[in-house]
Amino acid sequence: MKNSETGNLARRKFLAGMAGMAGVSLASGVTLFSFAAAKEPGQAVSSKVRWGMLIDINKCADGCDKCVSACFEENGIDSTGNPATDPQWIRKVELRDPNSGATKSLPVMCQHCAEPPCVDVCPTGASFKRKDGIVLVDKHTCIGCRYCMMACPYKARSFVHEDLTDQKPYAPRGKGTVEGCTLCVHRIDAGGIPACVEACSDSAGGAMLFGDLNDPASEISRRVAKYATRQIRADLRLDPGVRYRGL
Repeated sequence: MKNSETGNLARRKFLAGMAGMAGVSLASGVTLFSFAAAKEPGQAVSSKVRWGMLIDINKCADGCDKCVSACFEENGIDSTGNPATDPQWIRKVELRDPNSGATKSLPVMCQHCAEPPCVDVCPTGASFKRKDGIVLVDKHTCIGCRYCMMACPYKARSFVHEDLTDQKPYAPRGKGTVEGCTLCVHRIDAGGIPACVEACSDSAGGAMLFGDLNDPASEISRRVAKYATRQIRADLRLDPGVRYRGL
């Protein structure tokens, strides 16, 4: 084996070992804890659950960005003032019907696919999917190659180019790594719901619903069964966990 290949292999093994630690400091006051934590104390993450989201774009107002603001505030993200360079954890997208000219506005984020292409192309295993369907990035294992960004058909990931300050302890970010929507995993593991969903329900149009897609008795499952819903780029057979009504 060539020296360069040996060095790369050793580095990957080292990074993998670091990723397996329960808690590792990224910066002063910021610690990366294992994403395999329980949803509730004593309850392990299980494939019996599949977390997902249903977004009714008929209730999503064109000028409303409550979901985006809530996400940024919750996860310590600062807007750059330029949508082209803002982190892509969640963004509002406008669709226009070429025939009628009618427009609709909808939020787009990581779709938390059952078959995530970002995980398939990641050379270090930094991109991974939990048993409950949440797709995440291990910042210690991420080497910033950005293969996942190229593989994602939803443009739902972004690269951190600058040094970061005032990070949230539960949402570590790091220069030189890739990041994206986590479905507010820290909230879910504490029995809560994503910040975007909470903001939409409390102060906006109530367009977003979060729940267990595997539970036929859950509200999200009942609505998916009752109403016609769509997945973005369903033709790719990635089975996204985010569904849209009125798309």
